[in-house]
Amino acid sequence: MVKQYLVLIGFIFIVLIYTQNVEIEANSEVEEMYVTTEDIISDIIFPTIDKRVIKEYGGDNHLIWHWKRIVGITYNKNHSYDVTVRIEIPSKKPNRNVKEDLVKVRISPSCDSEKINKQICNHEFKLEILEYKHLSQ
Repeated sequence: MVKQYLVLIGFIFIVLIYTQNVEIEANSEVEEMYVTTEDIISDIIFPTIDKRVIKEYGGDNHLIWHWKRIVGITYNKNHSYDVTVRIEIPSKKPNRNVKEDLVKVRISPSCDSEKINKQICNHEFKLEILEYKHLSQ
């Protein structure tokens, strides 16, 4: 008798599982978010600065630093940009001041277009740190 009930419950369970219809909708809407030019530049150069900060302060990947602001952007004749950024590194010890650094990064966009003068611009996409200054001691 118990065996019959188990078989009946199993059968009902299987029938209920296979009769469940789930419709999946493809949502092609992109969530809109307001971003600034500084946000875009930050996303591009953040990993490069992060590696250098870790190198400068001898830490692991958990070293925390904060982007303060872009101090300046300079366009170069070879179709590259020098971006100077002020960053802040909090002290690991309480009652210590934060450290401020200035980092100059060169962004060289790809010159892979026929509309760009190849004699002036002949590089691939590249990011490099030109200068790293410790502003506070």
